[in-house]
Amino acid sequence: MASPSAKPQTLPQYLRYHYLAHPDRVAMRERIYGIWSPITWRELYEYVKYFALGLHKLGLRPQDTVAIIGDNRPEWVIAELAAQAMGAKSVGIYQDSIVAEVQDIVLRSDATFIVAEDQEQVDKIIEMWPRIKNQVHKVIYYDPKGLRNYTEPYLMYFPQVMEIGRHVEEANMGFFEERVAEGRADDLAILSTTSGTTSRPKLAMLTHRNLISMAKNLMAVDPLEPDDEYVSFLPLAWIGEQMMTVASGLYVGFKVNFPEAPNTVQHDIREIGPQVMFSPPRIWESLVSQVQVKIEDTTRLKRWFFNWAMPIGYAMADTRFRKEEPSLWLRIKYFFARWLVFEPIKDQLGLRHLKRAYTGGAALGPDVFRFFHALGVNLKQIYGQTEISGIAVVHRDGDIKFQTVGLPIPETEIRIDEETGEILMRSPAVMVGYYGNPEATRAALDEDGWLHSGDAGYLDEDGHLIVIDRAKDVMTLADGTKFSPQFIENKLKFSPYIREAVVFGGEDRPFVTALINIDFANVGKWAENRLIPYTTYTDLAQKPEVYALIKEHVLRANEDLPPAARIRRFLLLHKELDADDAELTRTRKVRRRLVAQRYADLVAAMYRGEPTVEVQTTITYQDGSTATLRTNLRIEDVSTE
Repeated sequence: MASPSAKPQTLPQYLRYHYLAHPDRVAMRERIYGIWSPITWRELYEYVKYFALGLHKLGLRPQDTVAIIGDNRPEWVIAELAAQAMGAKSVGIYQDSIVAEVQDIVLRSDATFIVAEDQEQVDKIIEMWPRIKNQVHKVIYYDPKGLRNYTEPYLMYFPQVMEIGRHVEEANMGFFEERVAEGRADDLAILSTTSGTTSRPKLAMLTHRNLISMAKNLMAVDPLEPDDEYVSFLPLAWIGEQMMTVASGLYVGFKVNFPEAPNTVQHDIREIGPQVMFSPPRIWESLVSQVQVKIEDTTRLKRWFFNWAMPIGYAMADTRFRKEEPSLWLRIKYFFARWLVFEPIKDQLGLRHLKRAYTGGAALGPDVFRFFHALGVNLKQIYGQTEISGIAVVHRDGDIKFQTVGLPIPETEIRIDEETGEILMRSPAVMVGYYGNPEATRAALDEDGWLHSGDAGYLDEDGHLIVIDRAKDVMTLADGTKFSPQFIENKLKFSPYIREAVVFGGEDRPFVTALINIDFANVGKWAENRLIPYTTYTDLAQKPEVYALIKEHVLRANEDLPPAARIRRFLLLHKELDADDAELTRTRKVRRRLVAQRYADLVAAMYRGEPTVEVQTTITYQDGSTATLRTNLRIEDVSTE
């Protein structure tokens, strides 16, 4: 078959392009019961066609919205492309969203259809159905397990919709192709939820032009080939995953692989050995923690080799960061360190075949960044936002500075507001606005098309962008210097025993303090190895031995901080910060202002110099009953000498 003559303008047109150009090449794989099941471009095209025609028959119209919620599966991408093929758009919802969050997005996006993965998601929709039934026509699920006896008339099984589409195709041959051909670059493709660190998530309107221009310009910097592999395991509701799985995947045509389940992701990544990987900092931090904990539990010989190899790796990484040529002796040592230590570690993590890896969505601590470069992983920072289709700035190969996020990708302009220090961006990937929110649109986009990021930063002498923090979060220390809480938090999270940290200081506060979440799994294992008994998270967090452990790591983080920025007091929280409690976003970014308000008494106690503070927690059981627990939390002093 010949490829289409017209240049694709939309994502469904790129799907058709690959279908015509190489119909029997593998487009996707899904791991089912341990076996990777391939889907060719021909099969993917037909699935999208029949599902799109089925939606059309059921009442989907141009400009409508299809809401999708569930784990990463081919059906998600099929539903998204099917909606777009009919001139509609999709909105992704995080699979761990609570009922109120799902309902809010369904109503605000004007969704007329919901595609849900399984019984868990369907149950959420049934609970909210009385409030959305006047808007939503059908709820379509694609994992039928547990749903056999559900009789709600608005529920439909995914293959049933495709079967309807097959009948439409038989009666009206060519209709689907006509609708796909009618698509234009400026049609809305998706509504993408913003991170919502400071307020309720907004819905960014992204067109096909936005997404395709982003993919084109990213690939101009870091080209990928159709034979390259990518593993899609981060939520498809996140713009970062849309950026790679959907936009870049369709632009290039590389293979997208879907893991069997969230708990098999690392095993599945190791099986595939992808050439590219994109993850937020929490994933890279988690991988570092895994390595550190396993090294502690391994044999003395292996630990000795690791401790011998890492300084060599750091020396090589720092040499490359400085753009210097490594000495012959360093190259020889690194050769042996690589093959004896680094390659086996990368193989265990599934990173052995990476051409490049990206981190974005939040700042990654320099310690984590240096660690992966010491192993030989070509990890790059990116900077972007939902509003600019995910990426605006990225490191170039051979020009990596871990304190920066790199240079703008092609067709992207960056400037810094002279008065506020805010980062402004302009490119073809910038959204057209926020859906149903013209006031927020006017605040984010000026008349000249500049996107106001809300982040503070500056450009260094080489044109690299340095992001300090959210402009509203930058604080002034007691000595008058500016500092970023996020920078200190990232240094703390390099510890395998610290999962989350929220730093306070500035304003009228005389020193820096921190609320810290322990990593329950790693600290629990550490306690078990030392025969320290514990029952719950709260019990473990308040053990004197655990406080001593965390204090040691706080002191380590303090070592290379300026004196005024060093943590003087900290407290181990009695519970993990949770997205369900609105303390984190669905991408695990801290909602700093909400945390500061919710735990204001704890923060105040640290500044009053109190040794302990009482906290009251209300627990809601599954039957709706509640219980109130009172706990005394210890506050630890840290020497800054």
